[in-house]
Amino acid sequence: MSKIYIIHENSEWTIHLTKRLEELNLPYEEWFLDEGIVDLTQAPPEGIFYNRMSASSHTRGHRFAPELTEAVLAWLERHGRKVFNGSRALRLEVSKVNQYMALNAHGIRTPKTIAAVGKKQIVEAAKQLGCPSFITKHNRAGKGLGVQLFHSIETLQQYVESGAFEDSVDGITLVQEYIQAPEPFITRCEFVGGKFVYAVRVDTSQGFELCPADACQIGDLFCPVGETTTRPKFEIIEGFADPIIEKYEQFLRANDIHIAGIEFIRDRNGDIFTYDVNTNTNYNSEAETRAGTFGMLEIAKFFGEELKQLAETAR
Repeated sequence: MSKIYIIHENSEWTIHLTKRLEELNLPYEEWFLDEGIVDLTQAPPEGIFYNRMSASSHTRGHRFAPELTEAVLAWLERHGRKVFNGSRALRLEVSKVNQYMALNAHGIRTPKTIAAVGKKQIVEAAKQLGCPSFITKHNRAGKGLGVQLFHSIETLQQYVESGAFEDSVDGITLVQEYIQAPEPFITRCEFVGGKFVYAVRVDTSQGFELCPADACQIGDLFCPVGETTTRPKFEIIEGFADPIIEKYEQFLRANDIHIAGIEFIRDRNGDIFTYDVNTNTNYNSEAETRAGTFGMLEIAKFFGEELKQLAETAR
């Protein structure tokens, strides 16, 4: 019997999905790819495959999980299996450089960014950027990894030469212009089946750890504005509509991405800057309960329909 196969390396991020699959009585199997083998002489099982590999896998001791997943996806795609968030999505998940280039190709504006390898080159990149305030971040990131705010070249120089400096796991550091928002929040747009589901307002006043998953609690990494608020950190925006949604959907179709969360920030002039694409997106349960809409349920329903179509085609 065909199943829904979930490819991942973090069970804390899949439990909400498997619960929904069980509620809908849908068959599934988890492929936990922290390590393993890929027998290229054999054909994969029948079914549909959902890739949820994370760019932050190395922070959980799974350094080569993305590379193993890349091999598995190549194997699945070679045999014509239906893969959601396949090899192209993984390539964008593990590289913000690839994300930005793909976004720009669809007319989606990203912050000015220079990629650098080496401490001296990071400082040189900041000089070339020419912005009074700028941030650094890891190219292969997730969870706000490596995000630091600087207001001078001198403080950056001190940072990269100190013991506090942390290099990206792929060696690439991004130096990026700092987008000053009039209020301390960003917007995250969620998509299932390549279609917009909802937008969530995310408070950044207590730091830039923006993963909405309930399990994500790693403290304050970056405060872009420095204000405080009593509002919930995650709030689903009722009736959100903006022309950017159409561009995002076109971008997702062109890059064979079916499920994603895309984050943007507005500057003081109201201009949108898109800075992150999450192809293993998570959802905040409290925000969803208040709004009465549930991302993992929508994903489960989507896969249920896809599994039904696969079965009808096989008849």
